[in-house]
Amino acid sequence: MFFYTTPTFSQATSLYDVKEHYTKQEVDIVMRDGIKLHTTIYSPKDTSKKHPILMQRTPYSSIPYGEGAFKSKIGPNEFLMKEGNIIVYQDVRGRWMSEGVYDNMRAYIPNKTGKQFDEASDTYDTIDWLVKNVKNTNGKVGIWGISYPGFYATYSLLDAHPALKAVSPQACIGDFFFDDFHHNGAYLLSYWRVTALFGYEKTKPVSEAWYTFTDLPSKDQYDFFLDVGPLSNLDTYYKEDNVFWTQLKEHPNYDEFWQKRGIIQHLKNIKPAVMTVGGLFDAEDLYGPFETYENIEKKSENYNIMVFGPWSHGDWSRTKKRQAIGNVYFGDDISLHFQKNIETPFFNHFLKEEANGKTKLPEIQIFDTGKKEWDSYETWPPKNAKKKTFYLSENEVLSDKTKDGFSEFISDPKKPVPYSEDVKMVFTPRKYMTDDQRFAARRPDVLVFETPILTEDMTLSGEVLAKLNVATTGTDADWIVKLIDVYPNDAIDTEETQEYLKMANYHMMVRSEVMRGRFRNDFSTPEPFIAHQKTGVSIKLQDIHHTFRKGHKIQIQVQSTWFPLIDLNPQTYVPNIFKAKSSDFKKQTHKVYYDSAIEVLILK
Repeated sequence: MFFYTTPTFSQATSLYDVKEHYTKQEVDIVMRDGIKLHTTIYSPKDTSKKHPILMQRTPYSSIPYGEGAFKSKIGPNEFLMKEGNIIVYQDVRGRWMSEGVYDNMRAYIPNKTGKQFDEASDTYDTIDWLVKNVKNTNGKVGIWGISYPGFYATYSLLDAHPALKAVSPQACIGDFFFDDFHHNGAYLLSYWRVTALFGYEKTKPVSEAWYTFTDLPSKDQYDFFLDVGPLSNLDTYYKEDNVFWTQLKEHPNYDEFWQKRGIIQHLKNIKPAVMTVGGLFDAEDLYGPFETYENIEKKSENYNIMVFGPWSHGDWSRTKKRQAIGNVYFGDDISLHFQKNIETPFFNHFLKEEANGKTKLPEIQIFDTGKKEWDSYETWPPKNAKKKTFYLSENEVLSDKTKDGFSEFISDPKKPVPYSEDVKMVFTPRKYMTDDQRFAARRPDVLVFETPILTEDMTLSGEVLAKLNVATTGTDADWIVKLIDVYPNDAIDTEETQEYLKMANYHMMVRSEVMRGRFRNDFSTPEPFIAHQKTGVSIKLQDIHHTFRKGHKIQIQVQSTWFPLIDLNPQTYVPNIFKAKSSDFKKQTHKVYYDSAIEVLILK
């Protein structure tokens, strides 16, 4: 959700002058409670026909401010910009030039009365003003947004204004306990620096940033956070005036504070057409897009489609020729294809054309990240996907049969497993989603299980569920499962391959996830492990669509540290890890039993 930048579109847009083709107006629209939200309106100078409105609501600023200052690119993509649409940007409540108090992931209020407000009512009031006051509009509105603006796009679907016809939530947050700052209860330490962006409140409209980011005395994030020690030591950097840091520390469990900020549970009886977009290697928001599509599909009767490509966070809004994530190259002009042949037809159909739902767009468009080609389906997961179970077996084998016994390893908080072998200090991690995992496979605190070399292609499509049976000498532990595509020895390097690597025997991470063990039964009610007792821990890995090619191998890695992507678990139970002391962190031995299973869906 963080720092999604303005679309670069294609090189051709450098010849397109927004100021030449659009007029710009800035207004403050009054909400039902009297608060004014700053709104920027770009209207086509071509008034020979009426235009729909395409709007984005953002906490990241609708800069540049001033009616003589223009964005260099506007709208979702260059096609929608050039063909003429009224493009609107709005600073959400409490951010930048808008009045009011900002609330991170503001909770939805059903059945609002009087002056009660939330992001749904702010969107409704804004649309109502726009269709009544903006000249030369056809009265139809579309909303799009990537990352946090994607969350606001989803929010617009609740109590939607009748003029709202088409919405595209992209890389949208679904629930803050499973997107971004948390994954299954584990705190994403790698996003700690971003806390400044959302934690400091402002008291009046501003056109300049009122927050600053912490300068850290290191270029090695692993070393820096290891030296810091317990999370409580980070209080040196964020004081009580950082509201979000305080919220994170005071709400380590999935309590009412986090639950009411979830939007997934409210996605029912949706009326506007929806196109949810996500990146299969989006490190920030992978949970949200899948859950958004699936919940609307189950609980509504509207037009509802899903698009997932081989993208990192927001890649689809750019048009870099070669699409790659880290070392893995997927093909050329993949984002341009999406913008021209999927995104533009979607909005045009519902805002300018028949709006009868006959868009000729498939229900599901998803990129096969192994074959490196687009596929389309009528349902998700595909109807012909059948469940298959792999067992973590002896001699590092992924087997079709369960056996007695276990593998074990020592997990030492003083020497945690890195999430990447790159030495760097990143603002938000992204590249690791396809990183080579050979470095981890060679550590004694990482268990490895793999198939023989495949004799035919095998396509995994849909959810991956790890059902571990484990034991520990301690009373708490994290469990990380990684699904990996092991390339053959004749795999060819590309221009993206890092100099110190070879694609031969490359261990491409296809999917990975963590479960903070204390939440194995209930995210709201943590509970310790009983030392030495065999215990079940299930981990839902987000959906995939990946063909493991003939000559490749399927590998599973299991570990208990993933640093500093996630914070360190003391491995002795404490009520709140944000308040753990150095003495709480203990080396422990973990066992993974051979009746542990990985359940996948395979296309037949």
